[in-house]
Amino acid sequence: MSFAPLTPIAALLTDLEVGRTSASAMLETALERAADSAGEGARVFVRMMPDTARAEAEASDRLRRAGVPARPLEGLPISVKDLFDLRGQVTMAGSKVLADQPPAEADAPVVARLRAAGAVLVGRTNMTEFAYSGVGLNPHYGTPANPWDRDTRRIPGGSSAGAAVSVTDGMATVGIGSDTGGSVRIPSGLCGLAGFKPTQRRVPTAGACALSTSLDSIGPLAPTVACAARVHQVMAGEPVRPIARRPVAGLRFAVPQSVVLEDLDGATAHGFEAALSKLSAAGAVVTEIPFRELLQIGEANAKGGLVAPECYEAHARHVLRAPDLFDPRVLVRILRATEQSAVDYITLLRRRAEIQAACNAVTAPFDAILMPTTARVAAPIAELEASDEVYAKVNNLMLRNCSVGNFLDRCSASVPVHESGSAPVGLMLVGETMADDRLLSVAAAVEALFR
Repeated sequence: MSFAPLTPIAALLTDLEVGRTSASAMLETALERAADSAGEGARVFVRMMPDTARAEAEASDRLRRAGVPARPLEGLPISVKDLFDLRGQVTMAGSKVLADQPPAEADAPVVARLRAAGAVLVGRTNMTEFAYSGVGLNPHYGTPANPWDRDTRRIPGGSSAGAAVSVTDGMATVGIGSDTGGSVRIPSGLCGLAGFKPTQRRVPTAGACALSTSLDSIGPLAPTVACAARVHQVMAGEPVRPIARRPVAGLRFAVPQSVVLEDLDGATAHGFEAALSKLSAAGAVVTEIPFRELLQIGEANAKGGLVAPECYEAHARHVLRAPDLFDPRVLVRILRATEQSAVDYITLLRRRAEIQAACNAVTAPFDAILMPTTARVAAPIAELEASDEVYAKVNNLMLRNCSVGNFLDRCSASVPVHESGSAPVGLMLVGETMADDRLLSVAAAVEALFR
C-alpha cells in the first residue's frame, strides 16, 4: 500500500507495524511521485538517492520482519535540504559555485541521527542559494511551485523551498530544513504545513553550510505538530516522547501591535483575525500588547544585520574567485557586509543581547506570542522573477515576522489556519528560549482547533 500525502507519522508507523505497508513500498511511491514529469519533482530535488534509499528501506523491512524493535522513524521516507553534509557527496547549498569542492567526509550530526532512527533518505531538496532569501527562488535549478494554485505557479517560500513541496506532494513524509530568518516556517506557512524552529542550541548545526552562525537553526517541515515534534526530538538527540497537548482554555497569548501586523494582505489579515477569534472562543486569553521593543530589531539590523557579514565570511573566497556563478540577488545581499565595520558587528552583538533581555521581560507572563507567519500569501513566481523591486518587497514581507524569533533566539512554530481550498495562511507561535517542549504542546493544542 502506498501512502497519501500529508499522512501523519503516527498513522504511517502503525501501518508499517501491522503490515499494511512496507518501507520499500512507501519509498517506491515517493520515488514515483518525484519522477512524475507532470509534477514538481525535477524542481523539488537537486539530487535523488534511489540506490541508498532502497538499501535503507530494505534493511528497515528486514529488521521489522525479524522482530527487532522499531526505531523512532523506522522506514519513513524523509527529504533533507541541500545544505546538509552527506558522506561522499558535495554539499552545494543550492549553488553552482561549490561544484568543485571536495565531498563531505561524514554525515552532518542531524543526518547521522536521522539514519540511526531508521529514516530513509530520499534525496536532497532544492533551496535558495546559500539559504539567503525567504521566497524560495533558485535560478540555477528552478523553483518548485506552491501546491496551492498550481496553474498560477506561486512561490513555495524559502529558503527550504523543495523541502516543503516534497512533503505536500508526498515525495517525503517530512522535510528537514534550516531556519535563519524563517526558512522552515515561511514555506510551512505558505504551503499549509506545520513547521518548527527550535531554540538554536537544541539541534547541532555542524555539517550544515552556514548562512549565519549566530542565527542558523535546524527544524522539520511536517504534516502536523506531533510529526514535527517527533523528528525534532530525534535531531536534538533527545528521547522520543509524546508531546502532551495543552488545553486551549486558559492559555495566555500576546499579540504584538508593533511591526508584525503591518502590510498584511486581505487573506492573511482575515485568516489571522479568524484564528484569534477561534482561540478566544475556546477560552484562551488573547491580549494585545504594544511590544515596541520589536522596533529596535530593525534599527539594530539597519546595516545588514548579522547575516551579511557572517555569510560573507563563510563564502568570501567564492565571491572573489567566481562572482558570476552566484545568483545576483543573493550576491548583492552578501555584499551588504561591506557596509559594516568590525565595530558595527560587535556593537550589533551587544545590542542583540540587550534587546533579547528587554523582550524577555515583556513576554514572560505569556504562553506564546502570536503573529501571522508571513505578511502575504504566496505570490506568483513570474512576478518576482521579472522585477527586482517586487522581489525585494515580497522577500522582506516574508522574512519580517519570522526573523524576530531568530534574533531573539526563541523557539517558534507555524501552524496552518486557513480554510480548506483557500490560500494557505500560517499562524506563528513564538515561545521562550529553551521552552521548546512547552511551545510544542501549546502549538499542538492550537493546531487541533483548525483540523
